[in-house]
Amino acid sequence: MAVWQGRSGRKSTGAKLRRIVKKHKREMGNSPVETHLTDSVKIKILRGRGGSKKVKLERTNYANVFDQESKVCKKVTITNVIDNVANKHYIRRNVVTKGAIVETEMGKAKVTSRPGQDGIVNAILIKE
Repeated sequence: MAVWQGRSGRKSTGAKLRRIVKKHKREMGNSPVETHLTDSVKIKILRGRGGSKKVKLERTNYANVFDQESKVCKKVTITNVIDNVANKHYIRRNVVTKGAIVETEMGKAKVTSRPGQDGIVNAILIKE
């Protein structure tokens, strides 16, 4: 079933609105992609309006971690999700979103990219 991002069919009081304009394809949306930690990498490429491409990362086990002290960026393996401010249940399910704290080979890192939108996991190393 499609996700529709248009105006609601009800007023704030609960009364029904009479539809003046029908639904349009440009008002369609997509369900969110929750990027999981697994052994394999799975990427989904979608076509957007105007022929643009959107890359969605469904499964991953790597992250580009940037160390601010040594100014070096390395591709390292993610072992575990430690904390996720988006949803507390994402920790147990190993879902990576922006702002999540992940355990990597280099240490703890905070995710700065949006994996479900950007198709890549970028993170900054956290000093302990």
